Amino acid sequence: MVRILKITADKKRFLPLLLLGDEQESMIDRYLEDGEMFALYDGGLRTIAVVEKQPKRVYELKNLATEPSYQRRGYGKRMVEYLLTYYHGRGRMMQVGTGAGSSNVSFYEKCGFSVCRTVEGFFTENYENPIYEDGRQIKDMVYLQREL
Repeated sequence: MVRILKITADKKRFLPLLLLGDEQESMIDRYLEDGEMFALYDGGLRTIAVVEKQPKRVYELKNLATEPSYQRRGYGKRMVEYLLTYYHGRGRMMQVGTGAGSSNVSFYEKCGFSVCRTVEGFFTENYENPIYEDGRQIKDMVYLQREL
């Protein structure tokens, strides 16, 4: 049975999974304490998400990660759908930033998000080590959004 729980204490215990969604611990530390964390369980922990409130009734999905052996089974999509329902009426917009050119862009588009802007050089300027996906370096951050 799938359960999604709000995590309010000892969030760092999820760091190994959070690092799949954001490769640098110092960046995670910027939003982990203030963000709201949710964990999806289905016999065990499958997916984790952290959402941070932004100005103007916007909520930003800062981290979404699924255990590698459970990826592509609908857990990430199920978490996103849960979050959209959870924040409906609390805010006006959900946004998420991910690497431009990464497979995550199409995932979020399938979840109803639309690209709204790009921050050039975000990953090269803010991360200590280069980030690669499918052999290509990810340099720019693309933001997607969806109305709540």
